[in-house]
Amino acid sequence: MIDYQSLRFDYKRHADQDAATPAPHPVVVVGAGPVGLTLAIDLALREIPVVLLDNDNTLSSGSRAICFAKRTLEVFDRLGCGDRMVGKGVSWHVGRVFFHDEQVYSFDLLPEHGHERPAFINLQQYYVEGYLVERAATLPLIDLRWNNKVTGIEQNDGGAVLTVETPEGDYKLQAGYVAACDGSRSNLRQMLGLEAKGRTFRDRFLIADITMDAQLPTERRFWFDPSFHPGQSVLLHKQADGMWRVDFQLGWDADPVEERKPENITPRVRALLDSIGFEGVQFTIGWASVYTFACQRMERFRHGRVLFAGDSAHGVSPFGARGANSGVQDADNLAWKLAAVLQGDAPDALLDSYASEREFAADENIRNSTRATDFITPKSEVSRLFRDAVLELTKRHAFARTLVNSGRLSVPAVLRDSPLNTPDTDAFAGAMVPGAAAADAPVVRADGSSGWLLRECHVAQFTALVFGTGEAAERSLQALKASDFPLHVVCVKAATTEGELAMQRYDALPGTVYLLRPDQHVCARWRQPTAGNIRAAIDRALAKG
Repeated sequence: MIDYQSLRFDYKRHADQDAATPAPHPVVVVGAGPVGLTLAIDLALREIPVVLLDNDNTLSSGSRAICFAKRTLEVFDRLGCGDRMVGKGVSWHVGRVFFHDEQVYSFDLLPEHGHERPAFINLQQYYVEGYLVERAATLPLIDLRWNNKVTGIEQNDGGAVLTVETPEGDYKLQAGYVAACDGSRSNLRQMLGLEAKGRTFRDRFLIADITMDAQLPTERRFWFDPSFHPGQSVLLHKQADGMWRVDFQLGWDADPVEERKPENITPRVRALLDSIGFEGVQFTIGWASVYTFACQRMERFRHGRVLFAGDSAHGVSPFGARGANSGVQDADNLAWKLAAVLQGDAPDALLDSYASEREFAADENIRNSTRATDFITPKSEVSRLFRDAVLELTKRHAFARTLVNSGRLSVPAVLRDSPLNTPDTDAFAGAMVPGAAAADAPVVRADGSSGWLLRECHVAQFTALVFGTGEAAERSLQALKASDFPLHVVCVKAATTEGELAMQRYDALPGTVYLLRPDQHVCARWRQPTAGNIRAAIDRALAKG
């Protein structure tokens, strides 16, 4: 088995370092973490050559981001590495909330059937990065350069010139567009004189990865004010390889250096395990870290030819697993738009919608993250009294459970107000509004085999879902053909149990058509479209209308 934490990637000298003038490239992605790797793979699958620069030559140290949401897994499926992630990760969908030592309620994040992917998997970040690096290595259009640190940037009419530091000296690159995926301490953000603004939380938390042979259910457990860690909160959930993540709230006055020491972590973990009936279970401590956090974002994610994504653009608390998931969804949003612009299918203005859509998503994530943090770490006696009263009520009253916030877990933003959406002219019910990420459902393929709706969508093109059979469906298919645009068409027939579920989920009738962007967000829908409707919606989704 590969030890992804100990991998070291070789620095290799590139011909660009000997070029008399800066070598031109359509896209340079800075930062080979989960966001930069996702973006580079996505662009390569759309036949866009990518230079990916990383200032280091290693993967993530420690588990770090571990909770990857259903929508993120669907993105990884499209990139060709979702099966591997799910196969290694620990799938879960049930969470339990405790007040003191008593369970006050539980929740199910995926209560309905008919989805290929689980609500979440827990998988250490170094596995996610390792699998993405290995996927990138199969794509010749990705030029991944380790130990290449960007130390300067100047924008010009043709894009931006980057100064890159290597073990063999500096060189320059000309980029048509630059994607800044270089993390919360983004060098590119600093070099451009930009900043992220928001709220910093005066609290400290200890993360410890522990390995133990304990047969606990694969669930998320969250304690408020337990007897084994009074006055604070604790989170416990399982990762791959029999490893468990424990997160202890410490308070602002805690000494980060002291709290990271194994002799101080051990009694905390021992008290937790003893309290849940694992008095004799032995454990070993792996990676540990003490952190503080801020909920903040850049005012704008686009600055000329430089586009910011992931932690370089926005930051949230870890409650709700919204950091890495929102970053991967940034990349998912940006890749198809960059490709469309570079291939001449859309104007440069399409990239403005990346900024506006993902700024909206960042605000939603920050709002949820801030509310969770305020509930978990009340900053006044009145706030604590309210919090504790709510927790007491949850044992008997369902309404109170909606007020409990141990982290509203990551879901994709519904981009209702996107300028790329075509407003409905027909009446529809349900959640699949323009701007929503398409919901999965089981389908029967043309050859009679079973499949999944999102797997049938094209990895790089617009997809049209045509529901039902008969004359109405045939008219819709003819309208799609007459639109004279290279659409990928998926027929969802209702004559099967699977098709009926998909039609319910999309509130579809025979002939109903949903138009999906290349990132699988709904951008238009009709009961019976015309070729003109379809063409106008595509133009609008490409910022041409």
